[in-house]
Order: sequence, then structure tokens, then C-alpha cells
Amino acid sequence: MKVALFSGGKESFYASARAGNVDAYIIFVYRFPEPSPHLVNLGPSVATGLLSGKPVIVRRLTPGKELEESARFLNALGADTIVAGDVYIEDHLKYMEALAREAGASLEEPLWGMEPVELLYKEIEYGLRVKIIGTNFQLQDLLGLLIEKNNVEKIVAQITGRGCDAIGERGEYHTLVVDSPLHTSGLHYNVTRAIKTSRSVLLHLTLLPNTL
Repeated sequence: MKVALFSGGKESFYASARAGNVDAYIIFVYRFPEPSPHLVNLGPSVATGLLSGKPVIVRRLTPGKELEESARFLNALGADTIVAGDVYIEDHLKYMEALAREAGASLEEPLWGMEPVELLYKEIEYGLRVKIIGTNFQLQDLLGLLIEKNNVEKIVAQITGRGCDAIGERGEYHTLVVDSPLHTSGLHYNVTRAIKTSRSVLLHLTLLPNTL
């Protein structure tokens, strides 16, 4: 069984598309010191996975036992290949290698080593439409924007012009895929409210009744 670790964001989605033949998306729920844009929007993240035609499995992890529980779960699921969307942060790759080793699975990292600006262009060229659902304070004026073919160049210039990574690999911003070539329909949602934390701002989205 080939599974993709999934958040609903652009890298996890695009990595699974590039890997091909993924059987299911896995969302692991971690406890973070501050709210995560992806977990605040867990429902929309699950929905965008389902709309792209894949089963979505959600598993909550116990703090301090994340690696152990993830590996045990993937092993019990029968996962023999794990797909992840890391790009250049070595610690993330080492964690994924340890997880695959503990789960007895092989690891595929289709985006590893790609140049961030080039990667973002490739994601949008592929047909992803992504909503910015969380940012640091430096990029907060971009919160809520859709990145798509007609504005990607302008948004890249705004992000990199402020010294931030084009894809937000260091957590500068977070996205939710709202449409793609794999989607049977786009994600239907309302923006409920904005949430400000000590380090970031994020949006809370609610699904509309006709989403699925």
C-alpha cells in the first residue's frame, strides 16, 4: 500500500500527484504550542483530499510518542511506501527516514532538492489553486489570497522580496489546495474568522453543505 502524508497544503498534495498511484492520504494530528492552520482547518483539509478521489485517514498522536505511534499505525495499515513533501530541510528528511525505517516502508520524497521558486511555479502550472490560510506577521497582508496562474508571479515577488521562502518551507506561510486537476469539483467554503496568535495569523474556514 502506498500512502502519502497529507496536510491539505500544496507540497503534500503536489508530492502525492508526482509520486502517482497513491492509495490513501494520511493526516497525523500533532499537538503544537500554537494553533496549526492545517489542524484548525482539519475538515477542509480532509474534504480537499476526498474531492481529489483518495481516501483520507486521520490519526491523532500522543505528544512525545509521535514517531512510535506513526510507525506502528503505518505498519498496521500495511503501508510499504510513504510519500512526503519535504523540499530542503534536512531535519524533516531525517525524521521521515526514521519513520519509514521504523514502519518497515520505503520513502519517496518527489520534491526533495527542488528550487523553491521553480517548485511553486510547477505546482501552479500543474493546476493547483491554493489559498493562503496562515502566515507569519511579515506576510499577513497575503492572508486569504488565492495563488493561481494569473497572480503567482506577483505573489512570488512579494514573498521573496521580504526575504521569505517562496514555498514557505520554514513556516512563513501555509496553504490549502482548493482545486486541482484531480478534484471532481473545487472546495466550497466560507471564511469564518481570522485568528491571531503570538507568532502568526490564520484563517478558519467552514465547509458549505454542497462541498462533498
